[in-house]
Amino acid sequence: MSVYHTTRHTIHPQDFKGYDTAKLREHFLIENLFLPDSVQLVYTLYDRLIVGGVQPVTGPVQLETFPTLRSENFLDRREIGIINVGSDSTVTVDGQVIELKAKEALYIGKGVKEVIFHPAPQGGARFYFNSAPAHHTYPTKKVQLSEAETVEMGSLENSNHRTIRKVLINSVVETCQLQMGLTELKPGSVWNTMPAHTHDRRMEAYFYFEVPEDQVVSHFLGEPQETRHIWVKNNEAVLSPPWSIHSGAGTSNYTFIWGMAGENLDYNDMDKFPITDLK
Repeated sequence: MSVYHTTRHTIHPQDFKGYDTAKLREHFLIENLFLPDSVQLVYTLYDRLIVGGVQPVTGPVQLETFPTLRSENFLDRREIGIINVGSDSTVTVDGQVIELKAKEALYIGKGVKEVIFHPAPQGGARFYFNSAPAHHTYPTKKVQLSEAETVEMGSLENSNHRTIRKVLINSVVETCQLQMGLTELKPGSVWNTMPAHTHDRRMEAYFYFEVPEDQVVSHFLGEPQETRHIWVKNNEAVLSPPWSIHSGAGTSNYTFIWGMAGENLDYNDMDKFPITDLK
């Protein structure tokens, strides 16, 4: 089997307040998402979201089920969103070969039996994915960047000029609960998702990439009046409970993928907090 997984349990915000650096990183940071010829994933009990990475190098890698799912196939009761974070490559979905260029997305619905990730001819294939439980089958759909719902936000003066590309949301593709998108920081900007917010109806995961090897991002999490931070390197992800803010500031500009699962598909369903109220 080429699928390697761990499980993360939910944390009460009162417990969170007492965590030291090691505990914060153990429960919320996801490292080593990309190892050759394998699927690396974390099964989290926050809305049962799965966060994973695939790096096919010497041959195709199949997305297989694992014991925690108690299913014959990975997608028997799940949907999945895949974003290419490496070189142009292909994914085979029940025999259909789909080309994915860098940063293009692929939605695959419940009931698909076989998903295979292929190496890139030039090397450097990497796929990041989120998967959530699904109650209905929606068709497989590839989303190019030109098809994304794209908005510009922030300003260079506030160090948060960014482009948000909503690739897997209900205005672009039908899903049960999964939503994903990319946010690209402009040169000279470092802050993402500021002012910060929470949403009790959805959890969220951030995957940071295109972070220069000698740079890092400080990711902020916790209740608005009780925040903590985790230093994050390139190709690492952070889990965000529904009660937690999710924001970051880098030592350079970067790109990150946000993924959400929960009880609704309303992108704007969030509780915002003034910057000056954060503690």
